[in-house]
This record gives sequence, structure tokens and C-alpha cells, in this order.
Amino acid sequence: MSSKAVNLIGADGFNSLVRRQMGVQNFALPYDQMGVVATLRLAHAPADNVTAWQRFLPTGPIALLPLSDDTSSLVWSTSVPEAKRLLQLDGDAFVAAVNAAFHKPMPRHTLVDDMVKSVQAVIKHSTGQRLEAAPAVEAELPTSRAAFPLGLGHTGTYVGQGVCLIGDAAHRVHPLAGQGVNLGFGDVQTLVDVLADANYAGLGIGGTGELLKYEQARLKHNVPVLLTTHSLQRLYTTDFAPTVALRSIGLTLTNAFPPVKVDT
Repeated sequence: MSSKAVNLIGADGFNSLVRRQMGVQNFALPYDQMGVVATLRLAHAPADNVTAWQRFLPTGPIALLPLSDDTSSLVWSTSVPEAKRLLQLDGDAFVAAVNAAFHKPMPRHTLVDDMVKSVQAVIKHSTGQRLEAAPAVEAELPTSRAAFPLGLGHTGTYVGQGVCLIGDAAHRVHPLAGQGVNLGFGDVQTLVDVLADANYAGLGIGGTGELLKYEQARLKHNVPVLLTTHSLQRLYTTDFAPTVALRSIGLTLTNAFPPVKVDT
């Protein structure tokens, strides 16, 4: 049995078969890191589990993203050897490793540590605010743990005759800023809007000219995000003390002011 579509949408991930069949060039830069993912149940879930938590570790950031009242999704970016070690742990040991990664003090340069403590003291004195910490994890949901390689990827051509790429098939970013899913949702919304406008105008939805409107709109948005995310990845993988001090203070200040953290 065969079928024919007006448009083929490539939404098949960063190893996209659709993209390869299009024959377009794709830039790929591996980061020599892996992302360990899992679904976790929180020990003492807040009344409304709506906050995403992220901590920057020497090997990469670890993040908890809310899923339900008492579960969150883990994305732990780390070195390849550490990722392999984490995958081999039993459930209890893995949960202990996650809790330690979020709550255990990490070794820092003495000068950096003193500067950050000074900034925290000023914040507490001026605002009366204590810096919050991520909730503790109680358990890992069975079979939810996995890992995938991290890297930067982008194709300069999103569309062809009757075909277009969305999401990771078109662009791939490091998860540290949580922008991968946002870029994908943006692709979907823009494509839907473009096709709806074309259909409403009686132009049909298979024309390359209409699909190019989607490509132009998304390139304008996606490329700056990819460049920014890549720059952040480089910033948070250096151990140069002055850089570490600046980024630590910057994160401390950001964490102290809720309006800065609100996703608009």
C-alpha cells in the first residue's frame, strides 16, 4: 500500500531520515557530553509543582522540569564517562546521586566562593530573601532512565518541494537553557499559521513559496537562540577563575529576582 501527501513534515529528530533524503547540508558539532534523562517522584512536592530547577555543576548543568503535582523530568548534562556510570547505578543509588548533585556543596575556587557568599549576604540583607533549593527526589519511575549525546546542529534549509523540517530535524541545541522544546513548539505554530493563511487565501498548502515563509520566519528566530545557547555552553564548561566568578555572581543575582526568572 502506498500513500501520497501534499506536504511531508520531517519531525523525526536530530538523526532525521527526512533531512537526509532532502540532501540538504547539516552543520553538526558534538559537545562530548551526554544528557541523562529520567522521570522522578519528589519526596515533598510543593503545593503547586510548577517551578523548573537548574544547577550548574563542573561537568554540566542538571535540571528538574515539572510534569505533575509530584513528578518532574530530569535532564542531567554531564561527561560521557559520568553518564555511563549514572546509567549503571541501581534506583536508590541514582536517586542519591541526583539529590547530591542538587544539594551537596561543590568545590569552588576560594576567591569565587568568597565573592558569591558576599553577594548572597547583600541580597539577604537588602531583600530578606533566602535562596531556595530544589525539592528532594524520592524515587525514580521504572524504565524512565536513558541517555543521549549532546551537540549543536543546524540545517540552513528547512523546506523543499512539498517537504519541511521542524524541531530537532532542523536544529539541535544544548538543553542547558531549556530552549529545545520551545524552538520546536515555535516551528509547529509558525508552520500551522503559514499553511492556514495559504489555505484561507486559496493558494493551497503544497507550494514551496508558502513554505519558504515558514523557513524565513523560523531562521530569523532560531539562529540567534542557537548561537546564544552555544555561547552559554562554552561559558559553563570553562574553569577559568574570573569567568567562573562572573557567571556564579550572575546566576546568584538572577536567582534573587523573581521577575527575571519568570518565563514570558
